Amino acid sequence: MKIGFIGCGNMGGALAGAVSKYCGSDIYLCDFDGEKLRTLCDATGGKAICAKEIFEICDYIFLGVKPAAITSVLSENAGMLSHNSKSVLISMAAGVKIEKIEKFLPTPHPVIRIMPNTPVAKGLGMTVYCKNDLVSEEQITEFLAFMEPSGKLDYISEGLIDAACAVSGCGPAFAYMFIEALADGGVECGLPRDKALLYASQMLKGAAEMALSTGKHPGVLKDEVCSPGGSTIEGVHALEEGAFRATSIDAVKAAYEKTKKLG
Repeated sequence: MKIGFIGCGNMGGALAGAVSKYCGSDIYLCDFDGEKLRTLCDATGGKAICAKEIFEICDYIFLGVKPAAITSVLSENAGMLSHNSKSVLISMAAGVKIEKIEKFLPTPHPVIRIMPNTPVAKGLGMTVYCKNDLVSEEQITEFLAFMEPSGKLDYISEGLIDAACAVSGCGPAFAYMFIEALADGGVECGLPRDKALLYASQMLKGAAEMALSTGKHPGVLKDEVCSPGGSTIEGVHALEEGAFRATSIDAVKAAYEKTKKLG
């Protein structure tokens, strides 16, 4: 099984690194940044080839280019799929629907659309996916197998994938801002910067695991930390005064609206 990546930026490179843990050296990489490409080849054991070759020889083809560039990549290279009719295209272009991709293919072709996030680089990613009707059960089984080193995967209807992207795809940036802000607060209270960042990061990691493993509503978990008349409820009050939850909702909605425009 040969797996190719066209576009090896932050997201494509992170996924290539995760997938290489499953498929070893049977990974083929293409990117306009030669230095980045060489670094990724060294890290994964992959081979650098051109986009046309990837379209011609690979069984699974990840399209990791920006949404604005995906039509040109398909226009220039999709003709090679006539020699590779069983390959599966895997698009991670935000906002670009499967039907738009299909319009640039010479013949009907299996297409999977994914929305991963950068923690796939650490095997802790959250990737949502949908597909067209031409993707077989065998192909989905293979896809889930080689994506397993990246973290969790979840099937969702295409009509909801942009909303999912606004939460799981954009969410890491929001979480990093929260970590930084918590650390800033700790520094203001006298903590050294490195310790404040460690405490905030490990706290968020542990809190996320609690939410995942217990299945409890986050409001219940929050209440379990808030002792009557204690310091935590004072902090929660301050967050509410700053419209923390409303601002977080607005962030997801803004990301969602932008994602729809990208398509």
